[in-house]
Amino acid sequence: MGMYNLVPKKKSKAVKQQKEEPKASEMMSKTTGDNSGAQPQTEEAAEQAECKKEEPLVEGAESVEYTELALDCLDLRAQEELLSPPLSGDAEGDDMAEELPLCCCRMETPNRGGSLSTVGQTCMAMDSSDGMLSHCQRPVIKQEMMRPSNMVQLLVLCEDHRASMVKHQCCPGCGVFCRVGSFMECRPYGSISHRFHRECASILKDRRFCPHCGEDAGGVTDVKVLKPDPSPSVPRSNPGPSLPVVATLPSVPTTPAVPRILRAKKSSEPQRSRDQSSSRPKGQGSPSADRLPKESLESILVSLDDENLKLKKVKFPARQLYVSAKQGDLQRVIQLLVDGKDPNVLMDGQNKRTPLHTAAAEGHQEICHMLVQAGANLDMFDDEHRTPLMAACENNQLNTVLYLLRAGAAVGHKDLRGFTCLHLAAKLGHYDIISHLLNKASRHINCQDDGGWTPITWAIEHKHKEVVHLLLSKGADVNLRDKEENVCLHWAALSGCDDITQALLEAGCDLNAINVHGDTPLHISARENHLECVMLFLSRGADVTLRNKEGDTALDLSTYGSKVWTALNTNKKLTDARRGRDCQGERVLSRDVSRGYEALPISCVNGVDSEPCPDNFKYIPDSCVTSPLNIDKDITHLQHCSCTDDCSSSSCICGQLSLRCWYDSEGRLPLDFCHWETPVLFECNHACSCWRTCRNRVVQNGLRVRLQLFRTERMGWGVRAMQDIPQGTFICEYVGEIITDAEADKRESDSFLFTLDNKVGDVHCIDARLFGNIGRFINHLCEPNLLAVRVFTMHQDLRFPRIAFFSSRPVRAGDQIGIDYGDSYWRVKRKYFSCQCGSLKCRYSAGSR
Repeated sequence: MGMYNLVPKKKSKAVKQQKEEPKASEMMSKTTGDNSGAQPQTEEAAEQAECKKEEPLVEGAESVEYTELALDCLDLRAQEELLSPPLSGDAEGDDMAEELPLCCCRMETPNRGGSLSTVGQTCMAMDSSDGMLSHCQRPVIKQEMMRPSNMVQLLVLCEDHRASMVKHQCCPGCGVFCRVGSFMECRPYGSISHRFHRECASILKDRRFCPHCGEDAGGVTDVKVLKPDPSPSVPRSNPGPSLPVVATLPSVPTTPAVPRILRAKKSSEPQRSRDQSSSRPKGQGSPSADRLPKESLESILVSLDDENLKLKKVKFPARQLYVSAKQGDLQRVIQLLVDGKDPNVLMDGQNKRTPLHTAAAEGHQEICHMLVQAGANLDMFDDEHRTPLMAACENNQLNTVLYLLRAGAAVGHKDLRGFTCLHLAAKLGHYDIISHLLNKASRHINCQDDGGWTPITWAIEHKHKEVVHLLLSKGADVNLRDKEENVCLHWAALSGCDDITQALLEAGCDLNAINVHGDTPLHISARENHLECVMLFLSRGADVTLRNKEGDTALDLSTYGSKVWTALNTNKKLTDARRGRDCQGERVLSRDVSRGYEALPISCVNGVDSEPCPDNFKYIPDSCVTSPLNIDKDITHLQHCSCTDDCSSSSCICGQLSLRCWYDSEGRLPLDFCHWETPVLFECNHACSCWRTCRNRVVQNGLRVRLQLFRTERMGWGVRAMQDIPQGTFICEYVGEIITDAEADKRESDSFLFTLDNKVGDVHCIDARLFGNIGRFINHLCEPNLLAVRVFTMHQDLRFPRIAFFSSRPVRAGDQIGIDYGDSYWRVKRKYFSCQCGSLKCRYSAGSR
């Protein structure tokens, strides 16, 4: 019988172009003495307006005698200012006459001769009721488009809203109809009423004017119209598809520059192509079947600007989509997508970036949305293997980051240097982005780049205090080591930030950690002449007499006569004075018994006797064989999944092999995991389609908790936890030499044998006597805090499961960890010795025989 535990492998570290509004002269002619916005400009339009006066436009609509008069026929207080010739040199009068708006509520675009069909089209009008918007979905009969002013895009309207437009019930400032709720009403003459919102009034020289007629708004009245009962004559059921449903934006803040046709209706989740979560080879985008139909994009383009009623047949180069996305030219981007430009085009002169990369980097959220809707691959990477989400994080584009996260962009993707989104944001101190990334995927908080640096390491080096505190509050591990075995305190000592140093010490960072050069944090702070850090380290008990590999103490590295030198010299004298009175304490025998094979070093200490660090075995991170066993490692024999998510769904094949995916989002077993008949776990393997960071990969990731080999009082060498460990956490694997049961019977020592007990084929064992890992030192406890689980990772040969240990209950820092060796072990061994676990429930002590 034996014991087992697994450790992670150590990683290395090297210390807006703006669109112009269409000119009104292209659609209508204006004169100085005539309110051209109040009269139709063609005979046909005049006849239509006359018909509107006499007949109701929709069945059930009220029939009102309605007459619109020219502005110069009205007795208005603003008439003199608008129509009288300005005095010479009176610039203010010129500005007034030039800037006050006149509505065009009774105008419509000329008939286009049936160029666009109205079949299936629905009304684009928006009604407001005390801040709540509702979208009309009635069918459209006429093609001619209308709008209340040049500030609003042209709208295709149903007959009911066309009648309301003629009656000046559409606000010229925002284009929303004022038919229900609270709004302002200007009555310049008789029964004529002009409706608009208070915030949409025209402002000139600190005065407010009606945006319809230019009358002083001081005399307008507040009007509140209650919502009538819905008319049975207006169809409400099955209205058919509407344009804004096709091109909806996610629920994020919008800007005034966004055309309202894109803001009309919002959805909680953006549309996403089916292949965006799967493994995406560079240069491949989403299939064309997942893109928005060309007709939908054309409809959006038509709705954006009347200049684009007829799409311009201009041939642009492929790179134009990238340029327009970078400049924030939304209309040009949509037109290029309509023309069939590939949203995943790679720019040769821009590190093979796509339009989505540059739109995300510039923060053009609406363009990102249109590109994604058109089939842009969310996780396409450039020459540096950076995704659009990484570009947005690096450039601190928070709203774009939120959109891409909702769209399903991968958070844990790594670039060529091993950086994730968290690394980039932490390095630059983007606090809000880090906060949202951690809410989305906190399990990446301790991800190490190719140099072994975690996000908090970058934040420490660049002195981002708020980011450091945020990462600490979210569980960042301050004792993970980089390529040169530096911990966070080494980098805090280098940066010289005493606030960060204090926070790391309170978080339990190892004060006496030694890097590959033999330097402690005290050595580094003394070399850099950071007095505050030196004083903090000395106050916490840092040993001023420790020497690095070059034989230097911290005092030797400081500048003679400086304040740092004085502090260190004083401390050394005090240390020398009390030397001999102090008890010996634990001696550090080895900084890392794994010799760097694990991501976290495993120190060896002895405070009991003079026994040296064990050296009668070879430390290995994975089990080995010394005789042919014919383990089936054929990749074509592996059952594997095709998941595009994080393998947490019930459809994951690997999860089904394990009855379900047992790991939670933190990689832990659930509280209801059976401890008596433990299920066999099948983790995702290298034949699966999922990402390497999926939820169903834990044991294969290696050691992720800090352990220490120590000398016990009565049980020889043992293993204890150096941090608090929640229940269900993977601790380590039992590693050794895989042998047959017959070979095990021939061997003299059976103290490190662990039976695989696979119940399939021949019985095999793991012998950790000559080859093993930290697991070989785990002792028996009658009240164990570890649970043995059989796990398959890189092969599925049922004869050779991996033996993984998980915490069966919470473990506190300093507690010894152990497993139950079982009755079969003690039936043989208790003849020679008894259990020394010291538990009140000990079953195999000398007194229990």
